[in-house]
Amino acid sequence: MPMIDALWPDDALTPEAEARLVKELTDILIKAEGYDAANPIAQSVTVLHLHRPAAIFVAGERSKAARYRIIPSAPEGQYTAESRSALVKAVTEAVARAENRPFEEVAPRVWVFPTEIPDGTWGSRGAIWTLPDIHAILAGESERSVGEDRLARRRREKARITLVAAVDAASVATSMS
Repeated sequence: MPMIDALWPDDALTPEAEARLVKELTDILIKAEGYDAANPIAQSVTVLHLHRPAAIFVAGERSKAARYRIIPSAPEGQYTAESRSALVKAVTEAVARAENRPFEEVAPRVWVFPTEIPDGTWGSRGAIWTLPDIHAILAGESERSVGEDRLARRRREKARITLVAAVDAASVATSMS
């Protein structure tokens, strides 16, 4: 059940280019979560909210060029470091195609914030959906364990990061004594 919050000015793109970009962003997010973008169930539960900022300022001045902020949200465990990196690049490339400009020209104006929603806090249809639940909906009940494995992998990654930070903090404290 991917969700995208996208922010760009009303006049950033032609209506046709904007429609293509919205569809492409939807497909990119579905793929980033490891699903087939042609999956009709995945398509039907992927929502993009387009927000139109009244103005965008850089260094206190109104920006002359369109700026984009894309916030793809996914349940905890869907992203890996590699998939987040690929997602940021794919979104930036999609915006460059929508503007019909070179990647290098567009990239400094595109901000992408892949966000994971903690498991047990993703709510829809009046209920909480865990990653295994969502994976079962999108990939089939027989694949529920893949969602469980993804969530376990993400939690191991977070625990490793916390452990490394704790060891580093203890080392610094010991060296200061």
